[in-house]
Amino acid sequence: MDSNLSSNITPEEQPVATATSRKRISIGLPRNTDASERRFPLTPEGVSRLIEKGYAVKIEHEAAAPIHYSDNAYSRQGAELTDRHAALSCDIVINLSTLQPADIRKMRRGAMLLTLLCPDRLHAETVREMQRMAIVGVAVNNISDERGNMPFADILAEIDGRAAIATASSLLADASAGKGILLGGIAGLNPCEVTVIGSGIAAIAASRSALGLGAIVRMFDDDVYSLRAAVRDLGPGVIASSLHERVLTSALRTADVVVATPVQTKLTVGADDIEIMKKGVVIFDLDQVHGRVFPSLPTVDLAIAIDAPGKAEGKRVCHVNAGSAVPRTAAMALSNTFITMLDSIITCEGLTNALKLTPGLRRGVFTFLGKITNPQVARTAGCRFTDINIFLQLS
Repeated sequence: MDSNLSSNITPEEQPVATATSRKRISIGLPRNTDASERRFPLTPEGVSRLIEKGYAVKIEHEAAAPIHYSDNAYSRQGAELTDRHAALSCDIVINLSTLQPADIRKMRRGAMLLTLLCPDRLHAETVREMQRMAIVGVAVNNISDERGNMPFADILAEIDGRAAIATASSLLADASAGKGILLGGIAGLNPCEVTVIGSGIAAIAASRSALGLGAIVRMFDDDVYSLRAAVRDLGPGVIASSLHERVLTSALRTADVVVATPVQTKLTVGADDIEIMKKGVVIFDLDQVHGRVFPSLPTVDLAIAIDAPGKAEGKRVCHVNAGSAVPRTAAMALSNTFITMLDSIITCEGLTNALKLTPGLRRGVFTFLGKITNPQVARTAGCRFTDINIFLQLS
């Protein structure tokens, strides 16, 4: 090398690549042990997106079997296959059914549990264990967004409504256990009649499905403004009426399908009204408390059995848990919603900050720092209710 050239070369500082280690938040997906809950929170595609965002996902072996996804489908997307204890010991545990006290004891102290909350199915011992372990319990079906919508509850209600009519159509078309008839759409034949109680998301979804199949749809609600909005949404094909007892009784008498959804006034259809219904009528109760609207009827949980026992003998039954009859559809819808929620936790750099900055997320919290922050859960556990805003102001 030329000595003059080498003498003109001045060494320069070079940037050195540095790596910053940051603990990845782990998400655990244990298997549902409740036979009436077949829905699963995340699909393999949903897991892949969460891993891309920086989460680590652990799933219990065979946890997604009810939605017909194999363990390999999740492992190929980067999830770690584990036993139940490892899935429960993650930073965030997602389990749609109520966990047993023994499972709560396996969780990491201070971890977060994302679940569907139904106070009537929540055991006091489970709540006490959550308090003892300082678990942050979040009822996803109580979470709202900035516009007042409830992303989890709304999508599940829509699935319930659609699934109810799909199931009713299948049961009516069954030539042996049903009537062997279609809901409608055949020229020259009278269509079936569908009576829908309520005018919320589940009621609109059920009505739209029934109208699409050619049925006559009658909708009842005691909230005239909600009823008017539903009619605007569905169009003139639906026959809407206020919840007058005589009008409702007349509709129940001729209905081939009855779908009850939540209404403002707690409605109960008694045994006398049940007796006037058609033989072979297909009845659904989409209320959160299964069978509350039709207390005199035996219930058939569609997560366990799609066929109603005793139906061939003409006995009437009440079908509940319609959404769990289509668990894979629910999983796909829930995946999208969970990704949005978990993304906000990452963006806010932690759960506490997310709770401070997101009032809608705060609405879902029912246990926090060993205290119960939901009035219904407090009544279930026989404990005092504490406003979560007090904790957040002090932290």
